[in-house]
Amino acid sequence: MQIGVDSFAAAISDPATGLIVTPVERMQHLLEEIELADKVGLDVFGIGEHHRAEFLDSAPVVILAAAASRTKDIRLTSAVTVLSAADPVRVFQEFATLDLISKGRAEIVAGRGSFIEAYPLFGLSLEDYDSLFEEKLDLLLAIRENTNVTWSGKHRPALAGQAVYPRPLQNPLPVWVGVGGTPTSFVRAGLLGLPLMVAIIGGEHARFRPLIDIYREAGRRAGHPPEKLIVGIHSIGFLADTTKEAADTFYPGYAHTFTEIGKERGWAPTTRAQYDLQRGPTGAFLIGDAETVAKKILYVNKVLGGVSRITFQMGVSTLPHEKMLRAIEILGTRVAPIVRKELGAGP
Repeated sequence: MQIGVDSFAAAISDPATGLIVTPVERMQHLLEEIELADKVGLDVFGIGEHHRAEFLDSAPVVILAAAASRTKDIRLTSAVTVLSAADPVRVFQEFATLDLISKGRAEIVAGRGSFIEAYPLFGLSLEDYDSLFEEKLDLLLAIRENTNVTWSGKHRPALAGQAVYPRPLQNPLPVWVGVGGTPTSFVRAGLLGLPLMVAIIGGEHARFRPLIDIYREAGRRAGHPPEKLIVGIHSIGFLADTTKEAADTFYPGYAHTFTEIGKERGWAPTTRAQYDLQRGPTGAFLIGDAETVAKKILYVNKVLGGVSRITFQMGVSTLPHEKMLRAIEILGTRVAPIVRKELGAGP
């Protein structure tokens, strides 16, 4: 199993401490976090894509390219690329370039995004939410397959044999499909035989097992071998030397972020009781000391029928930099070895 970290490059103040980090400081901290993740042996680091004031990740490939020059082994991925609002030609060119800079460590996790700001920003209609993604994923895969591309669709001008350069070092360039809880998204990924990255940020992991089974069955019926139908999990998580410290450190920022998002979406304010339930034995969060979190990862792997990758979303709000670095250190030096010993070192 691969273990890693995802970040949205949050740039908001920490409600617990009043800490305000400038965008320049936050970006430097983020690069230091990725560098440490590489040094402690984590497998992957992902950068999200948002177009909001709270986050600095509107150009994730730029961040990943900067990280590539400071790291050696860690895989560098989006988390996710909002493909519906992007030009697949440019997406491929950017990640192919990242792949060359990183010497073959780039990946794309393509999704539709959980926020809507990208659609009006780039002149797109939310009515086309699903058809945009389906069509653009088709084009992205066509570009990955062939240098010269002949393709036509509804939302983008046709290509009539034009060549797309540069080509990546990896062949094929890894493309995952990022999904939430929509069954059709799981089926689509299975039919295409693409790796699946499931965002589980609430509820219980077990409730996603039927959807993952749908993905695997769709892939099997489409003739894809089981080794292609791999599943990754993106979960909210945080670590410290004790479970109490991890829970208490992470809660204020988490509650602030999700309460603010809730104002936009009609959710009730986040409470400590809800939070503690989510970090319990079967809840979605991976929060605690090394042994607690390693045990939870092994449970998740079992309940979902085998997981190839788990990434921790630690930065839903600004936390003290030293706390983030310590969490990454614990994840790499203490949690990952326990999990690898139990499951084997491979993905």
